[in-house]
Amino acid sequence: MKLKTNTSDKKLRGAYYTPSSLANFMTNWAIDKNTYSILEPSCGDGVFLTSLSKYKNDFKCTAIEIFEEEYLKAHKNVGGDSRFDVINADFYRQFENDLKNKHYDLVIGNPPYIRYQYLSAEQRAEQSLILTDNGMKSNKLINAWVSFTVASVQLMNSNGKIALVIPAELLQVKYAEDLRKYLMKHLQKITIITFKKLIFPDVEQEVVVLLGEKISNETGTHQIRIIEYDDIADFDNLEKSSMPLNKVPFKDIDFNTTKWTRYFLSKNQIELINSIQKDKKFYPFSNIADVDIGITTGNNKYFCLDLNTVKAYDLFEVTRPLIARSVNISGITFNEKDWKYNIERGANTYLLDYNSKEYKELNSLQKEYIQLGEDNSENVGYKCRIRKEWFKIPSIYSPDAFFLRRNHHFPKFVLNNVNNAVSTDTMHRIRFPFYIDRRKAILAYYNSIALAFTELEARSYGGGVLEILPGELEKVTIPNLDNIDFEENEIDHLLNKIDDIFREDSDIEKVLKLVDQIVLKDKLNISSKVINEFNNIWHVLKDRRLNRN
Repeated sequence: MKLKTNTSDKKLRGAYYTPSSLANFMTNWAIDKNTYSILEPSCGDGVFLTSLSKYKNDFKCTAIEIFEEEYLKAHKNVGGDSRFDVINADFYRQFENDLKNKHYDLVIGNPPYIRYQYLSAEQRAEQSLILTDNGMKSNKLINAWVSFTVASVQLMNSNGKIALVIPAELLQVKYAEDLRKYLMKHLQKITIITFKKLIFPDVEQEVVVLLGEKISNETGTHQIRIIEYDDIADFDNLEKSSMPLNKVPFKDIDFNTTKWTRYFLSKNQIELINSIQKDKKFYPFSNIADVDIGITTGNNKYFCLDLNTVKAYDLFEVTRPLIARSVNISGITFNEKDWKYNIERGANTYLLDYNSKEYKELNSLQKEYIQLGEDNSENVGYKCRIRKEWFKIPSIYSPDAFFLRRNHHFPKFVLNNVNNAVSTDTMHRIRFPFYIDRRKAILAYYNSIALAFTELEARSYGGGVLEILPGELEKVTIPNLDNIDFEENEIDHLLNKIDDIFREDSDIEKVLKLVDQIVLKDKLNISSKVINEFNNIWHVLKDRRLNRN
C-alpha cells in the first residue's frame, strides 16, 4: 500500500485532467436553452469552464477547486466572465455548509480519484455522511469519486442533467454496486460512454463518461445504454447537430442486475440471458459447489518451495503438493504426472505446512528453516506477524477442484486428483457435496452458456485480465446435469477428449463445439440458435475485454 510519503502529489489530489475534446463533447451534450444553473464540483484548471464559456447562454456556474494553484488557473481562464463564480474550497465542506439544499440544471466535471486512505479524517467523515444520507453503505474501499457522484446527483433539479468522467469500475466492481443502484433509482436515462483506448495512459486509469438525466414526467421509466468509441479522437470536430448518441437506443434497466456489463449486448441478447436464468434447466454454480479463496500464505517466497529447498532442510513430512502458478496446470485434471513434471522443471511445487507438528517435534533442519526465515525477516509481513506461530499457515485443506482467479482468454477449472494437493490464492478452492458428480461439473462449466455468464459476473482489468471472486463464481449460471443420464464411460470419454484438447493447444473453441453439441443440444435439447447466440455473447464480451489490452 502506498503511503502519503511516497505517493505523488498528483495521485494524492486525484488530479487526472480531462482532455479538452472530451470536455467539449460533454458540454455539447449537456447544454441547452433550459440550462440556467451549473455546478462544477472539482474544476481543476478549468477545462470544463473554458468549454462552457464558449456558449452565449445566460447561465450561472459555480465551480469549486480545493487546490489554490489550480483554482488560480481556473479563475484566470474565465476571468471577467460574470457568469462564473470560482471558489477555492473543499467540495465536501462546501456541500455540507452551502450546497446540499441547492439544485442545478447541470452538474458537470471530472471528480477526483482519491483512495480512502489518502483522505483526511474530516473528509472521510463527510464522505461517509453523503453516502449514508443517501441510503448507501460507507467503507474503506470507497474512492472519493463515488461520494462526489452521489452528491452531484443529489444536487440535480427534477429535470437536470449530469455529465461526469469517472473510473470504469462503475460498471462492475463490488464497491460501486450501491452507486449503480443509486443511479438506476434516481436517473431516468443513463448513457455510459466507454473507450477502447486509455484516455489517461500515463496512469493506466480506464474511465467512462456518465451522462445522466432526470425527467420529472417520466418517473416510472428508467433506461440505460452503453456506447463504445475507439478513443477521444472520435470526438474531434463533433458538432451538436451531428451527435451520434441519438442513433443508439436505450434499454430498460433491470433492477435485479448488479453489474452493467450486460448492457454492452443487444436487447435481444439481454432478453435471452434473462430467459435462461429463469429456465429450470439451469441454476447457479453454487448449487453444485462451495467456492473459497486459495491459501493466503503471507509470504509465497518463503512458504512455496522447490525440490532442492525441501531436500536441503528435510521438509518432506511438513509439505504438501502445490499449484503455485497457472502455468503449473494444463488440462482439466491435476494429477501425479503433472505434479512430477512441475518438480522436474524446478517449479515451486511444495507448500510448507507445519500445522501437523509442534515446534518441539521438528528436527534440527526443519527448525533451521524457521530460523532462516526470521533471520531474513520473512516473518514481519502483516499476515505472518498476526499469527500465534508465524510459520503455521491457517486454513490449509485440499479441495476437490481448483479455479483460476485471474484469467486471460478463458477461465481454468481443474479437478484435483493429487492427494493433499493445495494452491495459493492464485486459485480458488472448490468443494463439491458428496452427491455431486464432479465430472459433470466440468461439463456444466465448459460450454458457451456458462462462459458467457462468467464474463457477465466477473470483472475485467487492464491488459484484458478477467478476475472472478468466489461469490461471483457461485452466481454463474450453468446447465443442471443432476438428472441427465450418460451412457457407461460416456462422461469419461468426453472428459478425456477435453483434457487432450487443452493439453495439446488449449483450443477453447474445439472444447465448446464438443460440449455444446453433446451436453447442451443432445442432452438438454437447447436449440442451436440459442447455443450460437450465447457463443456470440461470450465472444462480444471476451473480445471487448481482450481488445482493451
